[in-house]
Amino acid sequence: MNYLVTGCSRGVGLKICEVLLRQGHIVYGIARSYSEEFRLLGEQYRDRLFFKSIDLADSEKIRDSVFRNYITNEVVLHGYVNNAAIAYDDIVTNLNLLHLKNMYEVNVFTPLIITKYVIRNMILHRTKGAIIHISSISAHTGYKGLAMYASSKGALEAFSKDTAREWGERGIRSNVVVPGFMETAMSENLSEEQKDRIYKRTSLKKATSIESVAETVAFLLSDKACSITGQNIHVDSGTI
Repeated sequence: MNYLVTGCSRGVGLKICEVLLRQGHIVYGIARSYSEEFRLLGEQYRDRLFFKSIDLADSEKIRDSVFRNYITNEVVLHGYVNNAAIAYDDIVTNLNLLHLKNMYEVNVFTPLIITKYVIRNMILHRTKGAIIHISSISAHTGYKGLAMYASSKGALEAFSKDTAREWGERGIRSNVVVPGFMETAMSENLSEEQKDRIYKRTSLKKATSIESVAETVAFLLSDKACSITGQNIHVDSGTI
């Protein structure tokens, strides 16, 4: 199977690529930067892991940069994992419109455009494919300073549910994975006290496993999940 994964160079995106490659699939990765970790993974899977550096903040150029110069219609796509995201953290009374627009370009507008062309590819090849959006527990459980970021993830969840309704009869599924707090680059600036407060809101009292999130994504992409669509699947250590 051929899968497109954005935000592939580190963190949960890198782990998703690793899990899919272990299962024998072909992965087309997209990220802003090419990490050393991704390079090492590529050495293990030279013939099945591909990469293109693309600025996902420029949604108007996505058709050319992704679907004309990278994944052409000759490639049969079986799935798309929208993992790339940037954070804009601040309280609402400090909202900066430029920062908000920049975040929405990466977190919302570009994923919607990519979904458009992924579905067109699936229709062209009559593929019963799967689309997975990576959301955030912040869209369900409030955290101070995350209102803007959470709103972008909430938009994706609504989009996914309606996409599932629109294209289900074609065999195209759309789901959301909602991870809890993970130890990734996006959270590395948090203090131990802040992390401890987050852990206390979980049933398991610990960070969400990146491996667990990646394995869940791989399952939802597979035919084993053929009856699951339009859902938000929480992988969050029981966040309450």
